[in-house]
Amino acid sequence: MAKKSRNRTQPAATAPGEVGPRQPCPCGSGKRYKACHGAAGGAAPTFVARPFEGMPSECDVIALRELVPAATAPLTLKEGSRTVRLATLLPGAAPAMVRESGDVWLGLQVQHAYGNPARDLGAVLELALATDEPGIVGLVNAPGDGPSIQDLITGDSLDITVHDGFEYWIDDIPERDASMEAALEQANSGVMPTSRLSSVEAAYWTNVGTKEHLRWVMPHDEDRLLDALARLHAAGQDSVADGSRFVGMFRAHGLLAPVWDLPVGTGADVLEEPAARFAADLAEALEGGELTAAERSARAGLANRQVTIR
Repeated sequence: MAKKSRNRTQPAATAPGEVGPRQPCPCGSGKRYKACHGAAGGAAPTFVARPFEGMPSECDVIALRELVPAATAPLTLKEGSRTVRLATLLPGAAPAMVRESGDVWLGLQVQHAYGNPARDLGAVLELALATDEPGIVGLVNAPGDGPSIQDLITGDSLDITVHDGFEYWIDDIPERDASMEAALEQANSGVMPTSRLSSVEAAYWTNVGTKEHLRWVMPHDEDRLLDALARLHAAGQDSVADGSRFVGMFRAHGLLAPVWDLPVGTGADVLEEPAARFAADLAEALEGGELTAAERSARAGLANRQVTIR
């Protein structure tokens, strides 16, 4: 009898720049690519490393998509006069809703897995703007080529409001029945207290019960940011409050977000001044030259501090 080969079938090699199915998904989810952005049937979607680049308040948009339970911001269209409201989450995790008034609500926390969430949002917004019929609007197939959300809106920044709960779901409904209130109460039961700092951009305090966090999405090039954080860590300048501890960072949509653990009871207000001071120190550290031996050691340690979004 012929001997069976002891050589296992090897996975097909990937071309430079491609992501293998068993490799970590570049979106930063921590999952393998085949279980995340590569999970859709048929050909794997084209992955866009930094989909929201060029969008007003890019770092805040990433935070709203990945971290913040309940927040809204008005969007200004380049063409047309429809009122459009961006929201972290809509009822039933709807991608978009056309309200009775004709206003369009657009949800950020939707996982279409088509590889480019900014294009998905753009396609959903176009569909919603094409109808006056109230109801839910979403995608059933990959949207294909077309404008991303940042191509359809204008403005330099977003006016973001962080809410204590999802009352904004029904703030345009004058008469609310018991079922609406019950659904709202259930949704609000899972909301963790969250605040956006006013002294810096895209930094959010949250209370998860057993501890508090500051999570801060930053726009800088990853290598430069890691160098700068290493300089501050080596110099003992990476605290944002008494008892705070810099625990690492996560990647989301092409950017890094450093994370600090805070003692329970810290709150958001006391972080404003030290966060502004840290931002100034970081700006100086970003302009530094070659790292010292101690800073290189600190950088190696920081590069391995990947935290999970909770």
